[in-house]
Amino acid sequence: MRKVVVSINITLDGFMAGPHGELDWHFPLWNSEMADFAYEQLCMMDSILLGRVTYQAMASYWPYEANNNANGRQECNYAYMMNHYEKIVFSKTLRTVEWRNARLVKKNIAKEVAELKQQPGLDMIIFGSGSIVSQLMQLDLIDEYVLWLHPVVLGKGIPLFRELQHPYPLKLLKTKTFSSGVVILYYEKAARHKGNEATRGKGSEAIRKKGIEA
Repeated sequence: MRKVVVSINITLDGFMAGPHGELDWHFPLWNSEMADFAYEQLCMMDSILLGRVTYQAMASYWPYEANNNANGRQECNYAYMMNHYEKIVFSKTLRTVEWRNARLVKKNIAKEVAELKQQPGLDMIIFGSGSIVSQLMQLDLIDEYVLWLHPVVLGKGIPLFRELQHPYPLKLLKTKTFSSGVVILYYEKAARHKGNEATRGKGSEAIRKKGIEA
């Protein structure tokens, strides 16, 4: 079965972006080690899951990077993968998606992702898309979390984990440290006690009724 893997930059206080979606806090820490890891990670995938906001940001950037003469070979290959991989965009408000190999899903995120996990192929990755991450967490459809923990405290911003209906235990698999001070924490969902089953079901139903990212 294919896995759904979340890979995202996060601050020490749990934010994935600043109050207005700012990402400038992690740019100064980016280095060649991290670029190599990101490239190797994407090579192990063949599909990308996105919410509206992350889709719009990436769709306005990656198509142009494919022809950027300033990029090295690895950067060009990364851009090629981003542009050619299948991209599933979850949104109730978008009418169309124009990025190459992207398709729009407007409803029933649980059914869509469950079916994708059963299809042949490599694993699927989620970049950003905090609302989608939270929904899939409550539906128990995320298999692995790759959290790029940055030595930065914002104080306020957009949290990665939001609107969860119950505690969500994770199991630490391993860690990886870069010279920049960024640490990758690998987690998978931990086994739950049977007493939590009723609560988990209610949380999943609430997410189904609420729908997917606008």
